[in-house]
Amino acid sequence: MSGTLRIGSRGSRLALIQSEWVRDELMRLHPDLRVEIEVIQTKGDKLLDAPLAKLGDKGLFTKELEAAMLEGRTDLAVHSAKDMPTEVPEGLAIVAFTAREDVRDVFVGGSAFPVRSLDDLPRGATVGTSSLRRRSQLLALRPDLDIVDIRGNVQTRLRKLDEQGMAGTVLAAAGLARLEQPELASFAFAFHQMLPAVGQGSLALEARAGDARVAALVVPLIHERTTLALRAERSLMHALQGGCQVPIAGFAEVSQVPDELGAEQLRLRAFVGSVDGTKTVRGELKGPAQAPEGIGIALADDLLARGADQVLAEVRGAV
Repeated sequence: MSGTLRIGSRGSRLALIQSEWVRDELMRLHPDLRVEIEVIQTKGDKLLDAPLAKLGDKGLFTKELEAAMLEGRTDLAVHSAKDMPTEVPEGLAIVAFTAREDVRDVFVGGSAFPVRSLDDLPRGATVGTSSLRRRSQLLALRPDLDIVDIRGNVQTRLRKLDEQGMAGTVLAAAGLARLEQPELASFAFAFHQMLPAVGQGSLALEARAGDARVAALVVPLIHERTTLALRAERSLMHALQGGCQVPIAGFAEVSQVPDELGAEQLRLRAFVGSVDGTKTVRGELKGPAQAPEGIGIALADDLLARGADQVLAEVRGAV
Protein backbone atom coordinates (compact mmCIF):
# COMPACT_ATOMS: atom_id res chain seq x y z
CA MET A 1 0.00 0.00 0.00
CA SER A 2 1.13 3.53 -0.72
CA GLY A 3 0.38 6.88 0.89
CA THR A 4 1.23 8.27 4.33
CA LEU A 5 0.48 6.89 7.78
CA ARG A 6 0.78 9.17 10.79
CA ILE A 7 1.64 7.58 14.14
CA GLY A 8 1.00 9.30 17.45
CA SER A 9 3.56 8.53 20.16
CA ARG A 10 4.50 9.64 23.64
CA GLY A 11 7.85 11.40 23.75
CA SER A 12 9.92 9.28 26.12
CA ARG A 13 12.86 7.39 24.72
CA LEU A 14 11.12 4.07 25.32
CA ALA A 15 7.87 5.21 23.70
CA LEU A 16 9.74 6.47 20.65
CA ILE A 17 11.72 3.22 20.35
CA GLN A 18 8.42 1.35 20.35
CA SER A 19 6.82 3.66 17.78
CA GLU A 20 9.91 3.60 15.60
CA TRP A 21 9.84 -0.20 15.64
CA VAL A 22 6.24 -0.14 14.41
CA ARG A 23 7.16 2.45 11.77
CA ASP A 24 10.12 0.42 10.53
CA GLU A 25 8.10 -2.80 10.41
CA LEU A 26 5.28 -1.16 8.46
CA MET A 27 7.70 0.38 5.96
CA ARG A 28 9.43 -2.97 5.56
CA LEU A 29 6.11 -4.72 4.98
CA HIS A 30 4.77 -1.95 2.73
CA PRO A 31 7.73 -0.44 0.80
CA ASP A 32 5.59 2.25 -0.85
CA LEU A 33 4.19 3.47 2.45
CA ARG A 34 5.49 6.63 4.13
CA VAL A 35 5.22 6.62 7.94
CA GLU A 36 5.57 9.72 10.10
CA ILE A 37 5.68 9.96 13.90
CA GLU A 38 4.09 12.83 15.81
CA VAL A 39 5.13 13.23 19.46
CA ILE A 40 2.19 13.93 21.76
CA GLN A 41 2.54 14.60 25.48
CA THR A 42 -0.01 12.90 27.73
CA LYS A 43 -1.32 13.86 31.16
CA GLY A 44 0.76 11.10 32.72
CA ASP A 45 3.90 12.56 31.12
CA LYS A 46 3.20 16.08 32.38
CA LEU A 47 2.23 15.43 36.00
CA LEU A 48 5.32 13.69 37.39
CA ASP A 49 5.12 14.96 40.96
CA ALA A 50 1.91 13.16 41.93
CA PRO A 51 1.61 9.40 42.59
CA LEU A 52 -0.11 7.54 39.76
CA ALA A 53 -2.88 6.37 42.06
CA LYS A 54 -3.81 9.98 42.86
CA LEU A 55 -4.15 11.03 39.22
CA GLY A 56 -6.91 8.63 38.19
CA ASP A 57 -6.37 5.93 35.63
CA LYS A 58 -8.80 6.59 32.79
CA GLY A 59 -6.50 7.19 29.86
CA LEU A 60 -3.65 8.67 31.87
CA PHE A 61 -1.14 7.76 29.14
CA THR A 62 -3.54 7.41 26.20
CA LYS A 63 -6.21 10.14 26.14
CA GLU A 64 -4.25 12.75 24.19
CA LEU A 65 -3.07 10.17 21.66
CA GLU A 66 -6.67 9.11 21.16
CA ALA A 67 -7.87 12.70 20.75
CA ALA A 68 -5.34 13.22 17.95
CA MET A 69 -6.80 10.28 16.04
CA LEU A 70 -10.39 11.37 16.55
CA GLU A 71 -9.43 14.84 15.31
CA GLY A 72 -7.78 13.34 12.22
CA ARG A 73 -4.26 14.52 13.07
CA THR A 74 -2.92 10.98 13.34
CA ASP A 75 -4.00 7.58 12.02
CA LEU A 76 -2.48 5.16 14.54
CA ALA A 77 -1.36 5.27 18.17
CA VAL A 78 1.31 3.02 19.64
CA HIS A 79 0.79 2.24 23.32
CA SER A 80 2.37 -0.04 25.85
CA ALA A 81 -0.52 -2.50 26.17
CA LYS A 82 -0.33 -2.28 29.98
CA ASP A 83 -1.28 1.42 29.74
CA MET A 84 -4.47 0.74 27.78
CA PRO A 85 -7.72 1.08 29.75
CA THR A 86 -10.07 -1.86 29.27
CA GLU A 87 -12.69 0.45 27.75
CA VAL A 88 -11.72 2.05 24.43
CA PRO A 89 -13.39 5.39 23.53
CA GLU A 90 -16.22 5.36 21.02
CA GLY A 91 -14.90 5.75 17.50
CA LEU A 92 -11.62 3.96 18.22
CA ALA A 93 -10.50 0.32 18.28
CA ILE A 94 -7.46 -1.75 19.17
CA VAL A 95 -6.36 -3.16 15.82
CA ALA A 96 -3.33 -5.19 16.92
CA PHE A 97 -1.47 -6.60 19.89
CA THR A 98 2.15 -7.33 19.02
CA ALA A 99 4.22 -10.33 20.12
CA ARG A 100 5.22 -10.12 23.75
CA GLU A 101 8.69 -9.46 25.05
CA ASP A 102 9.74 -10.92 28.42
CA VAL A 103 6.71 -10.25 30.64
CA ARG A 104 8.54 -10.40 33.98
CA ASP A 105 9.29 -7.60 36.39
CA VAL A 106 12.93 -7.14 37.31
CA PHE A 107 14.71 -5.52 40.23
CA VAL A 108 17.26 -2.85 39.38
CA GLY A 109 19.56 -2.18 42.30
CA GLY A 110 21.20 1.11 43.17
CA SER A 111 24.98 1.29 42.71
CA ALA A 112 25.55 0.69 46.43
CA PHE A 113 23.25 -2.33 46.53
CA PRO A 114 24.59 -5.26 44.46
CA VAL A 115 21.85 -7.85 45.04
CA ARG A 116 20.91 -11.15 43.45
CA SER A 117 17.57 -11.68 45.17
CA LEU A 118 15.10 -9.81 47.33
CA ASP A 119 16.57 -11.58 50.36
CA ASP A 120 19.84 -9.71 49.81
CA LEU A 121 18.27 -6.33 50.59
CA PRO A 122 19.01 -5.06 54.09
CA ARG A 123 16.10 -4.78 56.50
CA GLY A 124 14.20 -1.52 56.02
CA ALA A 125 15.75 -0.86 52.60
CA THR A 126 14.09 1.82 50.48
CA VAL A 127 12.63 0.71 47.15
CA GLY A 128 11.09 3.15 44.69
CA THR A 129 7.98 2.42 42.65
CA SER A 130 4.83 4.31 41.71
CA SER A 131 2.95 1.08 40.95
CA LEU A 132 0.48 -0.08 43.60
CA ARG A 133 0.63 -3.54 42.01
CA ARG A 134 4.37 -3.75 42.61
CA ARG A 135 4.13 -2.12 46.04
CA SER A 136 1.55 -4.66 47.22
CA GLN A 137 3.49 -7.68 45.97
CA LEU A 138 6.81 -6.37 47.32
CA LEU A 139 5.37 -5.81 50.78
CA ALA A 140 3.69 -9.22 50.72
CA LEU A 141 7.19 -10.66 50.27
CA ARG A 142 9.14 -8.20 52.45
CA PRO A 143 6.90 -6.23 54.87
CA ASP A 144 9.95 -4.44 56.28
CA LEU A 145 10.76 -2.59 53.06
CA ASP A 146 10.23 1.17 52.83
CA ILE A 147 8.37 1.72 49.55
CA VAL A 148 8.47 5.28 48.18
CA ASP A 149 6.92 6.79 45.07
CA ILE A 150 9.23 7.30 42.10
CA ARG A 151 7.96 8.63 38.78
CA GLY A 152 9.41 9.51 35.39
CA ASN A 153 10.86 7.62 32.45
CA VAL A 154 13.35 4.81 32.94
CA GLN A 155 16.38 7.08 32.77
CA THR A 156 14.89 9.47 35.32
CA ARG A 157 14.06 6.67 37.74
CA LEU A 158 17.53 5.17 37.46
CA ARG A 159 19.09 8.55 38.22
CA LYS A 160 16.87 9.02 41.27
CA LEU A 161 18.05 5.72 42.76
CA ASP A 162 21.49 7.03 43.56
CA GLU A 163 20.43 10.62 44.17
CA GLN A 164 18.02 9.48 46.87
CA GLY A 165 20.06 6.55 48.17
CA MET A 166 17.49 3.93 47.28
CA ALA A 167 18.25 0.23 47.28
CA GLY A 168 16.54 -0.15 43.94
CA THR A 169 13.39 -0.06 41.88
CA VAL A 170 11.23 -2.49 39.93
CA LEU A 171 10.92 -2.19 36.16
CA ALA A 172 9.52 -4.24 33.30
CA ALA A 173 12.05 -6.54 31.66
CA ALA A 174 10.46 -5.68 28.30
CA GLY A 175 11.25 -1.99 28.69
CA LEU A 176 14.90 -2.63 29.50
CA ALA A 177 15.14 -5.00 26.53
CA ARG A 178 13.74 -2.39 24.17
CA LEU A 179 16.16 0.17 25.58
CA GLU A 180 18.95 -2.37 24.99
CA GLN A 181 19.86 -2.25 28.68
CA PRO A 182 18.83 -5.68 30.01
CA GLU A 183 22.08 -5.87 31.97
CA LEU A 184 20.71 -3.30 34.42
CA ALA A 185 18.48 -5.94 35.98
CA SER A 186 19.88 -7.40 39.20
CA PHE A 187 17.39 -10.26 39.08
CA ALA A 188 13.98 -11.18 37.68
CA PHE A 189 11.00 -11.96 39.88
CA ALA A 190 9.43 -15.39 39.54
CA PHE A 191 5.71 -15.34 38.80
CA HIS A 192 4.85 -16.72 42.24
CA GLN A 193 6.63 -13.69 43.70
CA MET A 194 5.34 -10.96 41.41
CA LEU A 195 2.82 -11.20 38.61
CA PRO A 196 3.12 -8.57 35.86
CA ALA A 197 0.66 -5.89 34.85
CA VAL A 198 -2.13 -6.88 32.52
CA GLY A 199 -0.76 -6.51 28.97
CA GLN A 200 2.86 -6.10 30.07
CA GLY A 201 5.41 -6.77 27.31
CA SER A 202 3.11 -6.19 24.34
CA LEU A 203 2.32 -3.12 22.25
CA ALA A 204 -1.27 -2.13 21.55
CA LEU A 205 -1.94 -0.44 18.22
CA GLU A 206 -5.07 1.72 18.22
CA ALA A 207 -6.83 3.31 15.25
CA ARG A 208 -10.14 4.81 14.26
CA ALA A 209 -12.90 2.22 14.24
CA GLY A 210 -13.82 1.28 10.68
CA ASP A 211 -10.57 2.55 9.15
CA ALA A 212 -10.08 -0.45 6.87
CA ARG A 213 -6.85 0.90 5.38
CA VAL A 214 -5.02 1.17 8.70
CA ALA A 215 -6.43 -2.13 9.95
CA ALA A 216 -5.16 -3.89 6.83
CA LEU A 217 -1.70 -2.31 7.16
CA VAL A 218 -1.13 -3.63 10.68
CA VAL A 219 -2.50 -7.16 10.18
CA PRO A 220 1.01 -8.66 9.83
CA LEU A 221 1.94 -7.25 13.27
CA ILE A 222 -0.87 -9.11 15.06
CA HIS A 223 0.42 -11.94 17.25
CA GLU A 224 -2.37 -14.45 17.77
CA ARG A 225 -1.18 -16.12 20.99
CA THR A 226 -0.47 -12.76 22.61
CA THR A 227 -3.87 -11.48 21.50
CA LEU A 228 -5.66 -14.42 23.11
CA ALA A 229 -3.67 -13.95 26.32
CA LEU A 230 -4.40 -10.23 26.49
CA ARG A 231 -8.10 -10.76 25.79
CA ALA A 232 -8.21 -12.99 28.89
CA GLU A 233 -6.17 -10.57 31.01
CA ARG A 234 -8.17 -7.52 29.94
CA SER A 235 -11.50 -9.25 30.60
CA LEU A 236 -10.23 -10.13 34.09
CA MET A 237 -9.21 -6.51 34.69
CA HIS A 238 -12.52 -5.20 33.33
CA ALA A 239 -14.53 -7.53 35.56
CA LEU A 240 -12.52 -6.39 38.59
CA GLN A 241 -12.90 -2.73 37.52
CA GLY A 242 -9.15 -2.38 37.78
CA GLY A 243 -6.57 0.17 36.69
CA CYS A 244 -3.61 2.13 38.06
CA GLN A 245 -5.50 2.87 41.27
CA VAL A 246 -5.76 -0.74 42.44
CA PRO A 247 -3.16 -3.49 43.02
CA ILE A 248 -4.23 -6.05 40.42
CA ALA A 249 -1.94 -8.29 38.37
CA GLY A 250 -2.76 -10.78 35.66
CA PHE A 251 -0.82 -13.00 33.29
CA ALA A 252 -2.12 -15.45 30.70
CA GLU A 253 -0.21 -17.99 28.63
CA VAL A 254 -1.40 -20.06 25.69
CA SER A 255 -0.02 -23.61 25.65
CA GLN A 256 2.48 -24.42 22.94
CA VAL A 257 1.16 -27.99 22.74
CA PRO A 258 -2.57 -28.68 22.09
CA ASP A 259 -4.46 -31.01 24.43
CA GLU A 260 -5.60 -34.52 23.50
CA LEU A 261 -8.51 -33.07 21.51
CA GLY A 262 -6.22 -30.78 19.54
CA ALA A 263 -7.35 -27.59 21.30
CA GLU A 264 -4.96 -24.98 22.69
CA GLN A 265 -5.30 -24.27 26.40
CA LEU A 266 -4.95 -20.92 28.14
CA ARG A 267 -3.72 -20.52 31.71
CA LEU A 268 -4.55 -17.28 33.50
CA ARG A 269 -3.01 -16.30 36.84
CA ALA A 270 -4.12 -13.31 38.89
CA PHE A 271 -3.37 -11.35 42.05
CA VAL A 272 -5.35 -8.81 44.06
CA GLY A 273 -3.81 -7.24 47.14
CA SER A 274 -4.05 -4.44 49.66
CA VAL A 275 -1.67 -1.52 49.27
CA ASP A 276 0.35 -2.65 52.30
CA GLY A 277 0.51 -6.26 51.10
CA THR A 278 -1.12 -7.69 54.24
CA LYS A 279 -4.18 -8.99 52.38
CA THR A 280 -3.75 -10.91 49.13
CA VAL A 281 -5.98 -13.08 46.98
CA ARG A 282 -4.41 -15.20 44.26
CA GLY A 283 -5.90 -17.59 41.76
CA GLU A 284 -5.53 -19.27 38.42
CA LEU A 285 -7.79 -20.88 35.86
CA LYS A 286 -7.28 -22.92 32.71
CA GLY A 287 -9.61 -23.27 29.77
CA PRO A 288 -9.95 -23.28 25.97
CA ALA A 289 -7.74 -20.59 24.45
CA GLN A 290 -10.45 -19.68 21.96
CA ALA A 291 -12.71 -18.48 24.81
CA PRO A 292 -10.35 -16.10 26.63
CA GLU A 293 -12.92 -13.61 27.88
CA GLY A 294 -14.87 -16.33 29.62
CA ILE A 295 -11.74 -17.45 31.48
CA GLY A 296 -10.99 -13.89 32.58
CA ILE A 297 -14.52 -13.29 33.86
CA ALA A 298 -14.68 -16.66 35.62
CA LEU A 299 -11.37 -16.07 37.42
CA ALA A 300 -12.48 -12.57 38.43
CA ASP A 301 -15.69 -14.01 39.89
CA ASP A 302 -13.64 -16.58 41.83
CA LEU A 303 -11.30 -13.93 43.24
CA LEU A 304 -14.21 -11.71 44.26
CA ALA A 305 -15.95 -14.63 45.96
CA ARG A 306 -12.79 -15.35 47.96
CA GLY A 307 -12.42 -11.85 49.37
CA ALA A 308 -11.02 -9.71 46.56
CA ASP A 309 -14.19 -7.61 46.66
CA GLN A 310 -13.45 -6.50 50.24
CA VAL A 311 -9.78 -5.89 49.48
CA LEU A 312 -10.62 -3.74 46.45
CA ALA A 313 -13.28 -1.81 48.34
CA GLU A 314 -10.76 -0.96 51.07
CA VAL A 315 -8.14 0.07 48.50
CA ARG A 316 -10.55 2.34 46.62
CA GLY A 317 -11.66 3.91 49.87
CA ALA A 318 -8.09 4.65 50.94
CA VAL A 319 -6.59 5.89 47.64
